[in-house]
Amino acid sequence: MDEQRIPEEEKEKRVAELDGWKLQDEKFIVKRYRFKDFLAGIQFVNHVAEYSEDIQHHPFISIDYKMVTMKLTSWNAKGLTALDLSCAKKYDELYKSLVE
Repeated sequence: MDEQRIPEEEKEKRVAELDGWKLQDEKFIVKRYRFKDFLAGIQFVNHVAEYSEDIQHHPFISIDYKMVTMKLTSWNAKGLTALDLSCAKKYDELYKSLVE
């Protein structure tokens, strides 16, 4: 996908509109998701993996027992794009569908 990088002057505002996501090193967005048990976190990661594979845009994923950390950027654009922000929203939806 050919995505344009979000302009520097818009980046903080756009990230602030996301639920709990934080800007890291000016080119990543990061969020930690907590689960009631290890397998719930793995189930979430599997849903994220399927979605990410479908759209061919993959996050960095770290699994620490009941905590899953997602980290997004667009390498081809050398920074954040609208695709990263839409993925963040989708991951939040997937999380809510599993914990509610």
